[in-house]
Amino acid sequence: MNDSITTDKSETRLRLEQHIARALKQKRISQGYKISDVARIAGLSQGMISKVENAQVSTSLDTLSRLCDAIGLPISKLFSDYDQVGRGAQLIKAGEGMEVVRTGTEVGHTYQLLSYLQGPKKHYEPFLITMDDASEVFPNFCHAGHEFIYLLKGRLIYRHGEKFYEMGPGDSLAFDAGVPHGPEKLLEVPLQLLSIIHYDSDEEA
Repeated sequence: MNDSITTDKSETRLRLEQHIARALKQKRISQGYKISDVARIAGLSQGMISKVENAQVSTSLDTLSRLCDAIGLPISKLFSDYDQVGRGAQLIKAGEGMEVVRTGTEVGHTYQLLSYLQGPKKHYEPFLITMDDASEVFPNFCHAGHEFIYLLKGRLIYRHGEKFYEMGPGDSLAFDAGVPHGPEKLLEVPLQLLSIIHYDSDEEA
């Protein structure tokens, strides 16, 4: 446990040092400064600046402040950019979505959630839905947000409120998810569709 914590801290420090090095070097070059110019303005040795720009040393706050002042880079901007870089991406390989239970699971629907690391509040939910049951009875769905569905495989009649839409591969449908909706009839199975539910800031998933 302690080894894991130490490794995480080391990786975080290295990532920060690399970000600082890249940002300082890019700003210096964009300003047309040589390392010798920055060394003279900041009162630092060229060797020290070279090490900082190559992420070879941990930079003190004083040194970092002097470097930022010399090249006209607000130190607050430097760290706000780092925060944005630190927001990672989530790759879900084919077939590895998180399988979840939702309304409809009991009638042959399989749901794979394709994104689930969104922080404390969900802004959207993308599902890969597979249907292999030809039952004529399906539940009504009604929830917050707006939904977009894209049919990948199979054919069906999809209902939204009092309207019915026949859909085939490549067809899409977007609608207010607060209106009762769902499959009315499966015309060709197996069926697979992508469903993306977007939540407004004041809505709850």
